[in-house]
Amino acid sequence: MKRPSLLAILLLCALPLVAMAQDAPTVESVNARVANAEIGINFVWTLVAGFLVMLMQLGFCMVETGFTRAKNAAHTATMNFMVYGVAMMAYWAVGFAIQAGGVGTLGGLGTFEGAKEAVLSLGGKDWGIVGTQGFFLTGVAYTAPVFAYFLFQMVFMDTTATIPTGALAERWKFTSFLVFTVFIGGLIYPLYANWVWGGGWLSQLGSNAGLGHGHVDFAGSSVVHMTGGVLALVTAKLLGARRGKFNADGTPNVIPGHNIPMALFGTFVLCFGWFGFNAGSTLMGTDIRIGVIATNTMLAGAAGSITAMLYMWWRYGKPDPSMLANGALAGLVAITAPCAFVTAPAAVLIGGLAGVLVCWAVFFVERTLKIDDPVGAISVHGINGLWGILALGLFADGTYGDGWNGVPGKVTGLFYGDASQFTAQMIGGLTNIAVVGTLGALAWAITGALVKGHRVSAEVEEIGLDVPEVGAIAYPDSTDIGSAVIIRGAPAAPGIKAAARIAAA
Repeated sequence: MKRPSLLAILLLCALPLVAMAQDAPTVESVNARVANAEIGINFVWTLVAGFLVMLMQLGFCMVETGFTRAKNAAHTATMNFMVYGVAMMAYWAVGFAIQAGGVGTLGGLGTFEGAKEAVLSLGGKDWGIVGTQGFFLTGVAYTAPVFAYFLFQMVFMDTTATIPTGALAERWKFTSFLVFTVFIGGLIYPLYANWVWGGGWLSQLGSNAGLGHGHVDFAGSSVVHMTGGVLALVTAKLLGARRGKFNADGTPNVIPGHNIPMALFGTFVLCFGWFGFNAGSTLMGTDIRIGVIATNTMLAGAAGSITAMLYMWWRYGKPDPSMLANGALAGLVAITAPCAFVTAPAAVLIGGLAGVLVCWAVFFVERTLKIDDPVGAISVHGINGLWGILALGLFADGTYGDGWNGVPGKVTGLFYGDASQFTAQMIGGLTNIAVVGTLGALAWAITGALVKGHRVSAEVEEIGLDVPEVGAIAYPDSTDIGSAVIIRGAPAAPGIKAAARIAAA
């Protein structure tokens, strides 16, 4: 009796093992699970990086508000707040389709089924011009890769859209800002972004014309920052300087910002968000290059702050907190394109040169071009965005980017043997200046016709834009606004009277 009982027990114990053997995973199923896990990691990485980039909007808001006067603080902050919503809606409606509607493969996130790029055939080659799918995110309902890619790309576009708000601060009509922002999010940014990141013709300079890997911009020195800087340059010139900025002989006057600590705090926020900006552009949490990218980003920003501080200290006798903050941002802008392709010493050099370049550019824009840029946006983003893409063409060391833009081999710059890559970078920069500048001027003209001018009246500018333009004053307990003087002989608008009553109270 004991033997049958023992045999039964053994059989019962063996049954689960037999079942497990029958259900043992195949090599194919294991590979599928690993692939799914990698895609999941890539999704989480990309979304978290996008959230960090969205936080940069707070940083820009603090920097721009701190660098402007107290009487315009609420207006400047409100522009930075609303650019997020307005530009996003324009990008959702048409901008995303223009930029990414022809992208079939979305990095490590998956594919965009049905994506289609409109092309122009020249010389027996097809050159991408504009995406044609995904307007209003229709036709992609619940397609997770497209939605994740949209979120990440949207916050990049938003960075571009907020750059002109700093250059045009303290005299820009709020209605003009709203309409012009629609053009940025719906057309200007997406078109150039398509040419570089969406399978467009600049990215095809390598495969179609033999110029390196085509125009390469890892995270947006040209696509994001230079685009915003060129728009800031064109519109600031067209809008004109703030009252009192230039004397009759053309010499500039200093108009100090009201809260330098706020601007420095905002710079820290931007430095933090930039890790998502650059490292997140892999779209792959499984790409171990993210460690190199993040460290290069940090090094370049630090180098830019130091060289800007030293330059100002040597040239003007004081370190100047505002310029060392812009130096850090200039270093970050410059490293954004080459961050994945260069060594750490090259990153320090790129950022360090950017810190000096931004100091020189700020004074050149103000004293030579006679353009009033309250926050230095043109110099930080425009000049150093250009420097960033050229730096890639010089310092890319050929260790990363195999197959980039469909070209075999790794991305290599001029100093490592590929002069054609530098040529492609120059073409991309010149195209940005010409096309973005032209479209910006056209959009500016259309906007002015729609809202009947871009600039507030002289009396509004004098009293401050807070109450007349947005109906709120940033510091109701402050006496600063009482120092504003309404121009004599000019009829006071209702908003001006309200501001005057607040000041008197």
